[in-house]
Formats: sequence, C-alpha cells, structure tokens
Amino acid sequence: MITVRNLSKSYGKTAVLRDVSLRFPAGRLTSLIGPNGAGKTTLLMLVARLLDPSRGDILIDGGRVDEMRVADYARRVATLRQSPDFNLRLTVQELVAFGRFPYSRGALTPTDLRAIDEAIAFLSLEPLRSAYLDELSGGQRQMAFLAMTIAQQTDCLLLDEPLNNLDIKHAVQIMRALRRLSDEHGRTVILVVHDINFAASYSDHIVAMKGGAVHCAGGVAEVVTEARLRELYGLEFEITQGERGRLCNYFNPPGELK
Repeated sequence: MITVRNLSKSYGKTAVLRDVSLRFPAGRLTSLIGPNGAGKTTLLMLVARLLDPSRGDILIDGGRVDEMRVADYARRVATLRQSPDFNLRLTVQELVAFGRFPYSRGALTPTDLRAIDEAIAFLSLEPLRSAYLDELSGGQRQMAFLAMTIAQQTDCLLLDEPLNNLDIKHAVQIMRALRRLSDEHGRTVILVVHDINFAASYSDHIVAMKGGAVHCAGGVAEVVTEARLRELYGLEFEITQGERGRLCNYFNPPGELK
C-alpha cells in the first residue's frame, strides 16, 4: 500500500500541494480527478520520486520511499509520464525492452524476453512489434509506452493523463487494460484522468483534488455525486445510474450554473 503523510510541495512562496494525507488501496485502480492546477500531477510526480517534497513522507508498505535505493524503487513502481518523448528511432519491441532496464541493465535475459512478450501480448500489440514508433498513430504509440511500463512488472503503476489526446477507442482500450491489470494481476494502478466518466466507470477508488488539497476521497458512490462534483468543478451535474455504472452529464444538465 502507498501512503502519503502531510505531503506538501512549494515553489518559493507558492504552495502547489498542501498537507495531503492519503492511502492508495493496494491492488486497486485509483483515479486522481479535479480541475486544472489542483495538484494531481504534482502528487503523482512526488510519489514517483520525480519531484522532492517540501514536507511530508511517502511510504510503500510502511517503508519510506526516500530511503529506498533507486533500483529497488524501480522494481516496485513504474511511472508513465504525460506525453513521453523518445528521440531515438525505436521499434515497439525495442521500446518495451526499456521496461526491463531495472533488472537487466540492457543485457536482456530469457526472463526479460518473456516479460517483453507478455506485455506486448497483453495489449495485443503483436502486429506492431516491429513497427517504428514514428510510424504509429498517437493511440498506438501510447499503447506501446504502456506496454513498456507493464513489462517493468512492478506492483504499482503511476500514469499521468494516459488518455491525453487519444480518440475514444484507444482511451477505452487503455482503461480496459488498466482494469485488467488490477483485476487479473493484482497491480496497484494510480492515474490522473480528466474525463469523469472514465473515472466513474473504471475506478475502485477516487481522489478528488482542488487547490492543492484533497477535496474528498473514497469509492465511486461516495465521490461521484452531483453535490460533490458541483463543488469540485463549479458546474452542475446530472448523474444517471445504470447497470454498468454512473454516467455524468455536465454538457447540458438542468439548472446550469450561471
């Protein structure tokens, strides 16, 4: 389980994250939601050790993250940043192989090759295995980067807006894959997502953030309510409960705020 305690981040006198304390349930999919500037990505990057906190602690199963060796941390947590950029001309298989670096340092073993094959197969990327990244669509490229993250075979995956700029089909494919990682492989998945309907449909746990602090957190039924979303986004919502989950209408709900 990942726990953050009294976590804060400031740049000079500007606080972007303020006294956040949370527990991310192990083996579950957690979505971080909230308006722009809420602190979602900052929180994720702090957990990913890509930013240093101004104050507070981050723990994995009770152990402090800042006391872990980088190599040990990389075997437990994999991170996919928003709009990852590789300047090298790589095939999908070569990219996915980078996910094994914490184990093999580039000298791939049979275990590494098997993990690469499994990640490619998991996302049905076999037809694109030998394709170069610059030949792929944006959605296909994002799936390839996700496969690299999966190949790292960590207990936890951190993803910063993995649906950014994707069409509906690829967005659904990625969310279904993340759901399967949690359900079938027991992975802890934490992602920043802006589409409230994806969060409501695929999450076990939701953390809503606003102004650098936690607005509310809990299960879908607890967080995805008309009152709480109205407070979070400053919009009127109409929520419909169906057999497959909740659908949030914020385009033209009745009683739109003026």
